[in-house]
Amino acid sequence: MTFDYPARRARLAELLPGHEVPALLVTSPVNVRYLTGLTSSNAAVLVRADGSALLATDNRYIGKARTLDVPSVEASDVAGALAEPGAGIEAAVMSVATYRRLGEGTTPLGPVVEVLRAVKDDDELELLRTACEITDQAFADISVRIVPGMTERDLARLLDNRMTELGADKPAFDTIVAAGENGAVPHHAPTDRELRTGDLVTMDFGARYHGYHADMTRTVCLGPPAAWQRELYDLVAAAQRAGRHALAPEAEARDVDAAARSVIEGAGHGGHFRHGLGHGVGLEIHEEPFLGPARTGRLEDRVPITVEPGVYLPGRGGVRIEDTLVTREGGPELFTKTTKELLVL
Repeated sequence: MTFDYPARRARLAELLPGHEVPALLVTSPVNVRYLTGLTSSNAAVLVRADGSALLATDNRYIGKARTLDVPSVEASDVAGALAEPGAGIEAAVMSVATYRRLGEGTTPLGPVVEVLRAVKDDDELELLRTACEITDQAFADISVRIVPGMTERDLARLLDNRMTELGADKPAFDTIVAAGENGAVPHHAPTDRELRTGDLVTMDFGARYHGYHADMTRTVCLGPPAAWQRELYDLVAAAQRAGRHALAPEAEARDVDAAARSVIEGAGHGGHFRHGLGHGVGLEIHEEPFLGPARTGRLEDRVPITVEPGVYLPGRGGVRIEDTLVTREGGPELFTKTTKELLVL
């Protein structure tokens, strides 16, 4: 798939006068890829307000760089090779050592390219849609194989392998499988803890496809759920619906979070939901925009974003339900379509 990299750089160039810089020195590998198509571990691109650009990388990647639609130079110090007086730099990416070497003539900036990346074009959405389809299918294929006695690690491995078999580059992130009491830990790392009848089991996973990351969480029950498990699941499902329905272009990020959070708080579990409601997805698994109580800014059209409320009861377990959706004028488009009804296995 071929992306319009010159158009991306042109959009960035148009933003630079508003940041009062003549150019932006981009050193984030993901942002370099987004602006040029070069995937590497050592590259930078300078984009000027007049629309011109220059790419720098070392001898491992220069051959590829010279096939792209942007002029390139070979250098081991890629940031130093492109430094220009007054240029903006990515403050969250550049090391202090590199900043000191470049001198004080540069201007640290917050996320600029990341804001551009939030809104996806048709080709990006198609790749993300495929990543989500792989994720959905992997869950469908593996959920029927979940049985008491397998370990959290066993289940994570099955999900990872199936996503790869279905065409994923690799898992989008380290798969989370949390059984029973471990479900109270939002980012629990799988262990040798065996799944048991009566467990709620939370699985947070996704496929990466051509660089684009899917993200989905489902919680299932091994055997008939206890009353408190059903009550907890229904609460999180209601909060997730409220968050999904609040997604819209021009919606305030904190208002979307509040739509879901208020449902959980109203049930007396506000203290058991301590993370943000969601985040953008694309070339990174966590990217702009972010949904949370203190997040500012409005959503735009065509932004892939997750909605993932959870309630976590220490020592007992938890429930999280997560989908990847895309903001649309007529209502959000759901990319992860696996049922959100409580599966009893």
